[in-house]
Amino acid sequence: MSRPDASAAVRATARPRVVVIGAGIVGCSLADELTARGWTDVTVLDQGPLPAPGGSTSHAPGLVFRTGPSKTLTAFAKYTVEKFGSLEVDGLSCFHSVGGLELATTPERWADLHRKAGFATSWGVRAELVGPERCKELWPLVDEARLLGGLYTPEDGLARAVPACRAQRERARARGARFLDRHTVTGIERDGDRVTAVVTDRGTFPADHVVSAAGFWGPVIGRMAGVDVPLLPLAHQYAKTSPLPELAGVNDPRTEASRPILRFQDRDLYFREHTDRIGIGSYAHRPLPVDPFTVPAYDDAEEMPSSYPFTEEDFAPSWEECRWLMPALRAAEIEEGFNGVFSFTPDGMPLLGPSRTLRGFWLAEAVWVTHSAGVAKAVAEWMVEGRPSLDLHECELTRFEDAQRSPAYVAERGAQQFIEVYDVIHPLQPPAEPRPLRVSPFHARQQELGAVFLEGGGWERPHWYEANAPLAKGIEVPPRDAWAARHWSPIAAAEARATREGVALYDMTPLRRLEVAGPGSLAFLQRMTSNNLAKKPGSVTYTLLLDEAGGIRSDLTVARLAPDRLQVGANSPADLDWLLRHAPADVHLRDITSGTCCIGVWGPLARALVQPLTHDDFSHEAFGYFKAKETHIGHVPVTAMRLSYVGELGWELYTTADLGLRLWDTLWEAGRAHGLIAAGRSAFNSLRLEKGYRAWGHDMTTEHNPYEAGVGFAVRMNKGDFVGRSALEGVGAPTRRLTALLLDDPAAVVLGKEPVYVDGAPAGYVTSASYGYTLGRCVAYAWLPPLETGTGVHVEYFGEKVPATVAEEPLFDPEMTRIRR
Repeated sequence: MSRPDASAAVRATARPRVVVIGAGIVGCSLADELTARGWTDVTVLDQGPLPAPGGSTSHAPGLVFRTGPSKTLTAFAKYTVEKFGSLEVDGLSCFHSVGGLELATTPERWADLHRKAGFATSWGVRAELVGPERCKELWPLVDEARLLGGLYTPEDGLARAVPACRAQRERARARGARFLDRHTVTGIERDGDRVTAVVTDRGTFPADHVVSAAGFWGPVIGRMAGVDVPLLPLAHQYAKTSPLPELAGVNDPRTEASRPILRFQDRDLYFREHTDRIGIGSYAHRPLPVDPFTVPAYDDAEEMPSSYPFTEEDFAPSWEECRWLMPALRAAEIEEGFNGVFSFTPDGMPLLGPSRTLRGFWLAEAVWVTHSAGVAKAVAEWMVEGRPSLDLHECELTRFEDAQRSPAYVAERGAQQFIEVYDVIHPLQPPAEPRPLRVSPFHARQQELGAVFLEGGGWERPHWYEANAPLAKGIEVPPRDAWAARHWSPIAAAEARATREGVALYDMTPLRRLEVAGPGSLAFLQRMTSNNLAKKPGSVTYTLLLDEAGGIRSDLTVARLAPDRLQVGANSPADLDWLLRHAPADVHLRDITSGTCCIGVWGPLARALVQPLTHDDFSHEAFGYFKAKETHIGHVPVTAMRLSYVGELGWELYTTADLGLRLWDTLWEAGRAHGLIAAGRSAFNSLRLEKGYRAWGHDMTTEHNPYEAGVGFAVRMNKGDFVGRSALEGVGAPTRRLTALLLDDPAAVVLGKEPVYVDGAPAGYVTSASYGYTLGRCVAYAWLPPLETGTGVHVEYFGEKVPATVAEEPLFDPEMTRIRR
């Protein structure tokens, strides 16, 4: 991750001045983490009164379920449990480890809890699948006849957010921090592109760093700073029952609860005890968006700014579902309730990190109590030490495309995230709306071929084409279970075979393209990346973006098209942001993705297709592997790069968006004689895994160095200095490796994030997986301790231990004869 964007003067300051906006759980946690690391000149401002200034923290019910598909969020939650469990206020711990219980009343949810148990094992959370009887023991009020089972996590529980704020405030104050309530922020001052102060109704506070931890007020603070904050505040219902005779005398009034926090996700509900009453939270109601610019001030609010009147009509259906699950509630009533406001982003993840446009301005927004201490630790590490110890690419402010930042998009996707909070979401499941948003120039042709589109980064991406269904006849593909069969078709096997045996077109337009130009462009990229780019124009190089600790920020392909002009194939908007932060004045960077397009032409007949369409020599001798050439295909000017992410002969052909359709049609017409097909991402992913090509963000991140990730070949230690070089000099023998596995059973399939067992004990987790149609086995890559080829392991898939074997890679064409021909 990037170092804090501070000027040399600020970096030289022994005690940088930090102003944190927001004294909720995130702001208090951050002050504690910063002062613990020696940054003691910290001021935390809030418009409301302490200890409960009126934001989401002030009404949070405090349920902490740690486990989910995101490794990063689980790590945040684990640290929150650990830290709050070590804090006490008035003799009570700030975390009450009553455990967590998630119930299944449908076969789909019961299957999903098996998957979730796998996540828990992968991320190091103790979890147990239990039957209805055990669920009844843990929560006597539930009707076990309604249940299929549950997932029990003994170390989950209740965070006491307001006391946790107090405990951390006291520690931070003892180190020099100050907390000022009743200070309403009215402006952010700057000098050029650097933040200099926070203005309030009670004075101005100079600052070298400003952190917006304002919760659902984040967009308000962001507007003052000129920084986009794509989040949507939504109201969420929480109610408390009348006293229940069944709970009389069960719970200590000081600790309030003794039974696990409870999720009834089939009906979008959760429960916790409040001594002799039950608190109920519901996501089952219609989205209730809140305009953060109209939220009343603390003194003008009916109760507090984050608490809106309870809408009984929205809760009525949920109350009936509660009574269905817990017959004891039929004699109870809803005694009180409110609609509490909190934040959702378009993808449901937090917004963390520094702004590039206003240096020294940071976000720590859209963070729930569950993840609060973990987020604060990561942001504090980022600010003080230059990088967080966790990979945060899922949370970085820079992750959203420009097309995903419009108010309409944020509102629509934020509301959908609320609706889907407790839904069973498949890893390939695309959003329903707004679609289509971004389409390549080939979209109309793809529709004519019956493309089945999924979505990524706002782009419509064909995953297979129904036009290829006849090619699938006669190809034996093992049947899949219902989960693995979602968003998949056996047509992918036909498309993979056609690529291996003939030639196929792949739409590679969504891959990010950057132009780097200017007198210092080569020297700049040499400094920023790990491989040697000092080659003649016409060369293409696979290289890595590393951070100062040698972690993999991204992987790139860099084509040197002219002495001072290079084209970079990147992964995300964060790559452009990282490069722009470091670019000198004589280097000009721009994202050219939207104005260009790309077709991958791959397969043993690729040269037979392309050569007649150009006057240039496309023979292997004249146009070798990892070379680039600016030429023409028919009437279309293209930049052709001899690359292959599928392990077959071929080229990536780039042109401007206005000529994209002509390029497709030219290739399609010429390809009729060669049996050309269009192929989708499903086949593409299968082929790349057979070849052992890594996918950044899935197989490797900043938490991994190149040698353990198997991409050490992209590091040239003798080329001179580059970011991360000094850290790699001290790297010893890997204690873990990204390992290729082949599932033993030809019919078995896994999808990713499943735990891997070695000698019967959990030892790692799967990163990417796909059926290898050429190999006749499912291929899985996993982070594991170093293991010998041929070692047997087991991958847990929905509770079943599936045998697999460590394989030598690359699994397909290890001599590279198919690409280099």
